[in-house]
Amino acid sequence: MKAFYYRISLLSFFVCMILGLQAQYSFSNVTEVACTEVKSQDRTGTCWSFATASFIESELIRMGKGYHDLSEMHVVRNIYKDKAMNYVLRQGKANFSQGSLSHDLMRSMDKHGIIPQSEYTGHLGSNTSYDHSEMEAVLKGMLDGVIKQKRISSTWKTAFDCVLDSYMGSSPENFSYNGKNYNPQSFSAELGINADDYVSITSFTHHPFYKPFILEIPDNYSNGSFYNVPLDQLEEIVDHALQNGYSIAWDGDVSESSFSSRDGIAVLPAEGGKDEGFKTKPVKEISVNQKMRQEGFESFATTDDHLMHLVGSSKDQSGNIYYKIKNSWGEISDYKGYLYMSKAYVRMKTISIMVHKDAIPKNIAQRLEL
Repeated sequence: MKAFYYRISLLSFFVCMILGLQAQYSFSNVTEVACTEVKSQDRTGTCWSFATASFIESELIRMGKGYHDLSEMHVVRNIYKDKAMNYVLRQGKANFSQGSLSHDLMRSMDKHGIIPQSEYTGHLGSNTSYDHSEMEAVLKGMLDGVIKQKRISSTWKTAFDCVLDSYMGSSPENFSYNGKNYNPQSFSAELGINADDYVSITSFTHHPFYKPFILEIPDNYSNGSFYNVPLDQLEEIVDHALQNGYSIAWDGDVSESSFSSRDGIAVLPAEGGKDEGFKTKPVKEISVNQKMRQEGFESFATTDDHLMHLVGSSKDQSGNIYYKIKNSWGEISDYKGYLYMSKAYVRMKTISIMVHKDAIPKNIAQRLEL
């Protein structure tokens, strides 16, 4: 009988050891901004719409407008049309793809309005997942055919709309929501989001600090301007925003081997990230400075990969600070679709952020003339 209990105790010991090795991170919230539930962009390159719609949903909560579920695909549909016109007018010498940036959602919302998810999903029939691969190929093939013509009629715009209808369904011109009748523009006006209140900010040395410039990344097809600040101040803006109840739309690089959405962790280990120990416990990280960040951007080690929604900050059991990120890849990992990104990773791999102007520390806002 003693031998039996000994074997059970030994087995329990090893089970505890294994479980301990698999889950040694322990996070506690430092700051937290209210947000809506995690969604999935599925097989599309529309993270920019999901991240920014989530950001706007948090803004509505902060403004006392309640919880709303906005239609990402209404915005995506309008941006496809905007990109198509840009592509044709530039005779094919422009980017036409699924990707865009946060400021594109703000432009679309300002021009075309917005729709609740309940009124437009972008799904057809019983299909409940997104896949724009074939649609993108058809749309681009059509546009490439159009620009080869010596004289272009306006008929292609109608044909373009028909392709969108075939894959995404037509978006409603009028709808009822919470007992009131709206169109996309009147619903947007009811929500009260002012696009001019939001700014995009980055940190690179090939342009002067405290001045806006057009960021040279492929998805910036609309030539949006970004304010440029030193790296330490970019981090200061993020921290100040969270401490004052504002969330952040984040754009950055997720190609590092030490970015693991499945494990809900993104760090920059000092040893280069090849050892997967970072997935199970805190590790020593590199110290990121402005020069390293610039070299990463210019060498394409840091590229515009993915947009997400930064909704808080946390610390691990060693006191290290991480940013809590809401992703749009569904409820994966033990963190149900969220992940924890270290300060080192944010300093090195952030392409840009978008925030409300009031979320910026006053001394920095003054330098930016905001």
